[in-house]
Amino acid sequence: MAVTYALASEAVFASAAVLILAGAVAVITVKNPVHAAISLITTLFGVAVAFVAQSADFLAAVQIIVYAGAIVVLFLFVIMFLGVDRTRVVSLEPLIGQRALAAVGVAITVAGLVALMWRSHWVTGAPSVSGHPLASGAGNVHQLGTAVFTTYLFAFEATAALLVIAVVGAVLLARREPSEEGSPS
Repeated sequence: MAVTYALASEAVFASAAVLILAGAVAVITVKNPVHAAISLITTLFGVAVAFVAQSADFLAAVQIIVYAGAIVVLFLFVIMFLGVDRTRVVSLEPLIGQRALAAVGVAITVAGLVALMWRSHWVTGAPSVSGHPLASGAGNVHQLGTAVFTTYLFAFEATAALLVIAVVGAVLLARREPSEEGSPS
């Protein structure tokens, strides 16, 4: 009986890993952005299967409802809003100096992460960030809600603000037409 359970557990883990890896590879290799978003759904579904295998049913439901449902639909909305059928002029930058600023931002972020890891003596984390692990059973949803809306409220609100800012930025970028050389003004 224990051998059968172990084999089933390994089969579920292997199938979840295949879903995650295949979807992730497809996200970065396919040319069509809509197909990339659908591949992202495959990856997120694989993560949900892994959550179910670890008896984290609430996280699996959140993974499907919030990420695979709402966030990917938002991505698809922005992709369609920006227009996938438009041909792009790669040599024309809509924002002057954006690549240099992006490189500086990446360098600052990587330097900050390396500095934080060096300061913490390369320790990657603790079993419980908030000091006490969540209880198993029906009370863990209450504890999770309390942690999100008290301890991590600022991070929760900052994430929501960043998502709104990203959508507004996408709308502004989609509405502004880049001027092409030789076209009448």
